[in-house]
Amino acid sequence: MPKVREIAAVIESFAPKRLQEDYDNAGLQVGNPDMEVSAVMLCLDVTEDILAEARARSCNMIISHHPLIFKGLRNVTGADATQRIVIEAIREGIAIYAAHTNLDAAREGVSHEIASILDMSGLGVLDPRPEDPSTGTGIIGDITPTPKLEFLRRVKERFNVRALRYSSHSPRLVIKRVAVCGGSGAFLIRKAVERGADAIVTGDIKYHDFTTFGDEILIADIGHYESELCSAKIFSRIIRDAFPDAVVYFSLKESNPIAVL
Repeated sequence: MPKVREIAAVIESFAPKRLQEDYDNAGLQVGNPDMEVSAVMLCLDVTEDILAEARARSCNMIISHHPLIFKGLRNVTGADATQRIVIEAIREGIAIYAAHTNLDAAREGVSHEIASILDMSGLGVLDPRPEDPSTGTGIIGDITPTPKLEFLRRVKERFNVRALRYSSHSPRLVIKRVAVCGGSGAFLIRKAVERGADAIVTGDIKYHDFTTFGDEILIADIGHYESELCSAKIFSRIIRDAFPDAVVYFSLKESNPIAVL
């Protein structure tokens, strides 16, 4: 059985921690790095339900995209969900690991996975890092020319979006070049316009993003959660390629914290 540090190492070989943003907190958050891993649970966010699921399915390591401990803990008293998860994970011997913005910026990270889901080709990094242009934020590429509404319906279906928000004033009738970004990608809209994209697919778009850019590009807001669920598939491939006999589960308790009525 691989150890926690060995699984962390293969993930960080794919998504080096040097790629994470300054505000982030990727890496091992709870647990003994030398512990042997019996089974791994994959998820987007670590919740109390997912921790209970991991325990019930005999998983002693949880790997998430979003860090459980993000801004640091001043105390651990069980006063909130994060503290309770930390206490219970330590008590049960469950390690918790996260790869966040480093997985976003990796060569075949979250945005690349989104591009694959949309059958995009001729892929390039939308906002490359100067020191390594093969890494960076977002992906831009081409699709078979598709009428706007057909493209939006495809996006809605493939990402299982209950209510797709899009820029109603966009003059684009046919979509050929697309920019994508997992999570909160509004900061990349201007870059997408400059790179000649007909559409951008991302999450967390604000009203004034639509009013500012909606007449220049088709903006499709699929939601933060929906855009990053694919991160678990990336983790699974990384682990299975390195450790073919590893037991890996996708959480069945994963749920969107945002509901639509």
